[in-house]
Amino acid sequence: MSQISPNNALPWKIRGLLLIRDQGLLALFIAIVIVFAFWGAPYFLTLPTGISILNAAAIASIFAAGVAVGIMTGVLDLSVPGTAALAGVVTGRLLQEGLPVGLAIMCGLLMGLLVGVVNAVVVLRGFNPLIVTIAMLSVLSGASLLIAGSYNISGLTQLVFMGTRTYFGIPAPVYIAVVLFVILTVFLKFTRGGTRLLAVGGSAEAARRVGIAVNWYRILGFAISGLCAALGGIVTAAYITTAVPSASVGTVFTAMTAVALAGVPFVGGRGSLPRVGLGVIVVATISAGLLLAKVPADWSSVVTGVLLVGGLGLNMWTTNTTSKLLLASGDDGAKRGTR
Repeated sequence: MSQISPNNALPWKIRGLLLIRDQGLLALFIAIVIVFAFWGAPYFLTLPTGISILNAAAIASIFAAGVAVGIMTGVLDLSVPGTAALAGVVTGRLLQEGLPVGLAIMCGLLMGLLVGVVNAVVVLRGFNPLIVTIAMLSVLSGASLLIAGSYNISGLTQLVFMGTRTYFGIPAPVYIAVVLFVILTVFLKFTRGGTRLLAVGGSAEAARRVGIAVNWYRILGFAISGLCAALGGIVTAAYITTAVPSASVGTVFTAMTAVALAGVPFVGGRGSLPRVGLGVIVVATISAGLLLAKVPADWSSVVTGVLLVGGLGLNMWTTNTTSKLLLASGDDGAKRGTR
């Protein structure tokens, strides 16, 4: 579904609100960098710190991409941590059994794809998506512990090429995240399938009336979310050369925070993956800045929670206010829609 862009045809108040919605995150990032450049001096504004932030953001952004696509489709997939744990454990166990690296990774990714499809099929039966994905999180967490025998699977040195290794000074996860975001952005912005996926998220009934196979695109949204979660789980295992069977619930909150900061409405229908990526970088920058400023690590979780609520609040305020202004103006801007 198309988005409104600031232009001269709209009243200045609406253009201002849209500018805040579309560019506010970039302004926040610049402000954070300036603050920590002084507060975290002399360690923050250095190349090693920048690379470290990018590396941390890369892994988180893989999860965020999956969560964002799910939300754009109109569903919030909370089974992401469980899917990641299962994919990492399956890949680790297969590598221990001597399977080729490529085949083991493929099996891990297929597990994520399968989880996404199962989630979608159950939801399409009429169950609440939140309940279904929470239940799936529990199931996958237990399954991961059973497969791993309740122990971490360590020594996965076969995966270092996509975890700890650097290429031209940049860690491998950064390249993986960039490729993933490029593929998904091209799909969402420049393909018929991506447009229809967003249309289903915006209004399933309207999409159905114009002949779009709504159920198929809902399955696709869940499948992409599951696939991204599996990839994130495998990259995480590669980064620490260990597959951890316990699900890390914090990953989904970081992802949701990035999505909220990016202005993606949790009712679906629109969103920008590049802004989601910037949202993850903002969260990683704040965590690194607080650490270098010698602020206790617990404050990072507090800030993440505040950012999540703040991002949702700002998004709701700009959307509602813009809608009211458009209705009040009664000009052609109202016909453009707000979503």
